[in-house]
Amino acid sequence: MSSDHNNLPYHIPALLSQTMQALDIQPDGIYVDVTFGGGGHSRAIVERLGPEGHLYSFDQDRDAVERAFSDERFTIIHGNFRFLSNFLRFYDVKGRIDGLLADLGVSFHHFDDPERGFSFRADGPLDMRMNRTAQLTAADLLNGASEDKLSAVLRDYGELKQARRMARAIVAARSSRRLETTSHLLEAVAPYIDPRQEKKELAMVFQALRIEVNGELDALNSLLVQSLESLKPGGRLAIITYHSLEDRLVKNFMKTGSFSGERQTDFYGRDLSPMKLLTTKPIVPDAEETALNPRSRSAKLRVAVKLNDHTDG
Repeated sequence: MSSDHNNLPYHIPALLSQTMQALDIQPDGIYVDVTFGGGGHSRAIVERLGPEGHLYSFDQDRDAVERAFSDERFTIIHGNFRFLSNFLRFYDVKGRIDGLLADLGVSFHHFDDPERGFSFRADGPLDMRMNRTAQLTAADLLNGASEDKLSAVLRDYGELKQARRMARAIVAARSSRRLETTSHLLEAVAPYIDPRQEKKELAMVFQALRIEVNGELDALNSLLVQSLESLKPGGRLAIITYHSLEDRLVKNFMKTGSFSGERQTDFYGRDLSPMKLLTTKPIVPDAEETALNPRSRSAKLRVAVKLNDHTDG
C-alpha cells in the first residue's frame, strides 16, 4: 500500500453537525450507530454524552473495529446491523434506544484500498466484501451468475440502460478467462459505457455489484424494521443514504412504515404510520462541506421520530 494511501483519512463523516442536531443527543440517552466506519459520528455522539449515557456501535469490518476508540460510555460490536435486535437484547437495551444512526456510505478506507476492489480507479482483486469473512466476492458473482442474473443486478442496482449488453459481454469475457481483477471487468463492459458519462456509469457498475455482494438493500430493509422495535417512543432515527434506491426505501418507511410507501389506516381512516418524518425534504451538504469533502455530494439525511402506539396522537 502506498504512503499516499496511508496519509488519507480513514473516513470523513458526512453531514456531521446536521446529524448531531437531528439526533438531539440527550446526555443520559442510549444511542446506536450501526455503521461505525471511521468512528467520526460515533465519537461526536460520545462527546455529547454524560456519564449515564451510552453508545453502541456496529461494524462488520474487522479493520474498523480494531481502529475503534476506547471510552466507558462506548461499546463496539463486531457484527452486521441486520442482527441489531439480537445484540440490543443481549445488552438489555432493546426498546430503550433514544436515537439510532446509519451512514450507508462506503468508508474512504474501502474505496482507496485497491485490495478491496470497491473502486474502478485502481486495479485490484474483484472482492467488494464489507465483511472479509463472507464467502461471496464480486469475482464469484461475475464468474458464476447467469446472464439473466447479472443483467438484473446491473439494471436494478445500477440503473444502467445497457445492463443486458454488459451482462452478455461479461459472460463472453469469462468464457476465455476467469475475471479476477477490476481491470478485467472494465475491459468487458467498456464498449457499453457512454464516454460522456464514463465515471458516473462505471461507478454505477461497481455500485450494483457491491450492493449484490453485500446484500445491502436486504440488510437496510431488515434494519428499518428492527429500528422500530429498538427505539423507544420519541426516539429518533437518522439515516444517511447515497443513492436513490436506498433513499426511496428510507423515505417510504419513515413516512408510512412500509417499503411500498402506501399509507396504512385503521377502520376510522386514522393514519397507522409508526413514525413521523421531521423534515419533508432530505438534509443535504452545503457548498462548504462538498468543497472540503467531495464524496459527501450525494449524501442525503432523513430523520424521523417514533410515535406512541403507532398514532399521531
